[in-house]
This record gives sequence, C-alpha cells and structure tokens, in this order.
Amino acid sequence: YSGKMNLLILFILFTFLPGSFMSSAIHRCFCKVTGSLDDCACDVETIDSFNNRKLFPQLQKLLSSDYFRFYKVNLNNPCPFWTDSGHCGLRDCAVKPCTPNEIPEGLKSSSYKYSLEGNRDTEDCEMAEKLGAVNSSLSDETRLALLDWNRYDDEADRFCMHDDEDSPDSQYVDLLLNPERYTGYKGLEAWKIWNSIYEENCFKPYSVKRPLDPLVSNRGEFVHVFLPCLCVEKRAFFRLVSGLHASINVHLSARYMLDDNWYERRWGPNVTEFQLRFDEELTKGEGPKWLRNLYFLYLIELRALAKVLPFFERPSLHLYTGQTQQDRKNKELLLELLHMAKSFPLHFDETTLFAGDKKEADKLKNDFKLTFKNISRIMDCVGCFKCRLWGKLQTQGLGTALKILFSEKQIEALHQSSSIKPSFQLSRQEIVALFNAFGRISTSIRELENFRLLLSELNQ
Repeated sequence: YSGKMNLLILFILFTFLPGSFMSSAIHRCFCKVTGSLDDCACDVETIDSFNNRKLFPQLQKLLSSDYFRFYKVNLNNPCPFWTDSGHCGLRDCAVKPCTPNEIPEGLKSSSYKYSLEGNRDTEDCEMAEKLGAVNSSLSDETRLALLDWNRYDDEADRFCMHDDEDSPDSQYVDLLLNPERYTGYKGLEAWKIWNSIYEENCFKPYSVKRPLDPLVSNRGEFVHVFLPCLCVEKRAFFRLVSGLHASINVHLSARYMLDDNWYERRWGPNVTEFQLRFDEELTKGEGPKWLRNLYFLYLIELRALAKVLPFFERPSLHLYTGQTQQDRKNKELLLELLHMAKSFPLHFDETTLFAGDKKEADKLKNDFKLTFKNISRIMDCVGCFKCRLWGKLQTQGLGTALKILFSEKQIEALHQSSSIKPSFQLSRQEIVALFNAFGRISTSIRELENFRLLLSELNQ
C-alpha cells in the first residue's frame, strides 16, 4: 500500500507541478548540504570523503563480528510517561530475539570461566560471571580490577537510562537479523513520540507553546523561531536530536519495502519517501537543514571515538566472545578504526561547550544529562518493537559518546595511574551501542551519496 501511495505522489508531482520543480529535485534536497557546518571547523565534503571512502567499509566489517552484532535489550519496559495504547501489529515491527544456542559462549553470563589461583569467595565468582569483555587467562590482579570495574557506579556520568541486563525480560538480539528499516509504523503514535521529544525535551523558550509535528506541520517554523537565540550548548543539543531524527528518516527511506508478494519481499531506496522527508519545498525549507544536523551528529560521535582510544588501547581489555583468534583480530580492527577516527583533520572542539562560569556550566551540563536521559526513557513508549530496539540502541550510543566527551580527564588518567581501579569505564552494552549507533550515522552519510545519484538520474 505504501509503495503504491508513493508512486501516486510521484505521478502527481510529475504531472501537475511545473517542470522546474522536478528538474531541481536534487537541489531542493541538498541545496544547503554543502560547505562549512555551523559551530564547527569542518565541512560536508570532507566528512563525505572521509566516511564513504575510508571509515565506512572498516566499520561495517567490525559491526558484523559476534562481539558487536549481539545487543542485550529489554523491549518490555512500560512507557513511563503515558498509558500505552498497544503495540504495533505489523509483522515488520516484530523483533526476533536470540535463542540460547545462537549466542556466542563468551557472551553468556553463565559461561565465563576464570583460571584463578587461591581462594575465591562466592560473591567474587558471581561478580566475575557477569563481566562481558574479559578473557579467561587474566592475572589475579587484572581479575580484581575487573571486579572493581563491575562495582563501579558511573550513573552520575551517564547521559541516558540503561536497561537492567539481569532482568528476565532482557534478551539478546542479533542486530544483523533485525535490521533498521521501514516498518509501516507511523501516524499518531509515531508523531506522539517525536512530539514529546521536541516539545518537552529540546531546550526552547517557554513562549513557544504550540504543538509540533516533527515530520510536516510546524517543525520548520519551530526551529526558525528559537534556535538562533539559544546558547551554543542548547543549540548543540537540539542539533544532536534533529540529526538523530534525520538519520532515522534516511534509514527508513533507504530500506523501504518496494515489493511484497507471495514469492518475494524486496527492500531498497525509495526516492519519493526521501523527498517527502527532506525536500526543501515539502518541509517548509527545513529538510536540507535537518541533513546538515546529521553531519553535526556525525562529528560529535566521531570525536568521541577519537577521545576513547586510550581506553581500548589497554592490554587488559579484550573483546571477549570465547573465540580467541577472532577476538584478537577484532581488537586489532577496532584499534585501527579508532586511530583512523583520530586522524580526521577537522574534529569538533568539545571544549567550546560548558566553557563559561563553572557554576553555571555545571548546572547546564546537569540539565543536559537529565534532558537526554528523559529522551532515552521515551524510547520505551515506542509502539513498534523494531523501532524501539533501534531507538534505544541509538540513544544509548549517543549518550555513551557524550559521556566520553565529558570524561576527558578520567580517560587520560587511565594510563597515568597504576591503580587497579579505573577512573573511566564502559560496559559491554555501552561499547556495543556506541559503535552500532555510529554505524547507523555512518550508513546515513553513505546513503546520502546514493540518494544524490538517484535524484540526479531522476532529473535526466
């Protein structure tokens, strides 16, 4: 139905609108997606070249490995903000969790075995069994350090809410078998999620009260009225959320169901859907600006990867799945990727954020954290399970990136101190979310190149 409707829309555009409308389709979607980005020293073209030619292929290889493809998530959390009206009944909204036999032995909490000398009390055994990123051949000193890490409470440093991994409702999901794509989840329920995010959780003057439809009705006017008046931190926050929204819309347009019949279900890029979401004339002039915010989000997450390199360089950290040779190759590939990220010539300068009066800056940073945590909780209100899965993963990934950016001193202290208690720690869930979330952004940038080509062919 959706595919036929888009074909009808495309027919109307070709038939009833002036020739100049269709002849400049690529211009209307990408007219502002070029040159320097606001609040940054970087430009769109540099990001396109770096991502599409260098980083994207390596990142996809890493994300296909067992360590990064399995994500533990609770999709049954109740919505904390309003009464849930029910879940999406469409078949493409469903998520297929892993069976125990499908999960690598090294990721199962009950299978972590440690060769230890001396006595171990029951508590230490139980704590050790919960660790998800360690090898079985570690020294006692390293093992004790890992136990301390597991006890380390970094709740104050987090920018998003985390699922309880020990909950019986938490299950492993194979991300490769549950890809993010168009599911048919839309209308009032989907609008309610984005409306809540933009209206209640993106810093804006209290004078802006009217309802907001993030896809069509007032989003452009909403941004135009207040965004230039915000401080750089609040402006950055809005652009991150807008960039995440744009990235999701790119994914849905790039992996759209084009054909569904008894012998085939075919997914691929839907140019009309992309135009409806980003065409300048169909979005009140805002579509290209949303794509620019996608590039801003890319820079933020890329900067986080560059900053977290010392954490992963430590010999004691292993991407453990129980497959020794493959685990070692994954660690090498990860470090290669992080060094590549660090080599990017025009990184975002995070020191420009929260750089004013210390008391005011600390309050603003705390507001920043609380607001983003609230957004991460809204993901439990998404009615489509597949959308909820990827929404939770991507908000956790962005929250982890923000945690990294504002933990610079703790990360630097990792190699300056001999203490076995770390000054900075990431759980396996945070690691998996961080790289998969960036993988989604990287894929979006790559897909834009494809949509540019398709739109140019459309105009020939």
